[in-house]
Amino acid sequence: MRVEVVYAEAASPRLVTVDLNPGATVAEAIAAAQRLPEFAPLNITGLRVGIFGKLAEPGTPLTEGDRVEIYRPLRVDPMQARRRRAITKERKPT
Repeated sequence: MRVEVVYAEAASPRLVTVDLNPGATVAEAIAAAQRLPEFAPLNITGLRVGIFGKLAEPGTPLTEGDRVEIYRPLRVDPMQARRRRAITKERKPT
């Protein structure tokens, strides 16, 4: 079975397609991707993962054509970022 594994770095997104045995898991897909040069230098230990935008556990089984996503940690809480933008807009003269 063929699945995609993606890790979106700010500078250069990485996307690979890996071939796995039927019934393979998210963890197996990531392990297969890490054997490829594009993923080898990445330290993704402890990062959250998902399938097509929905969080998943490493033991989740995959199906043909799934897209395994490795999520980067957030630098800023989204609520805090919105508050900062709102405060900045209030201070600007209109």
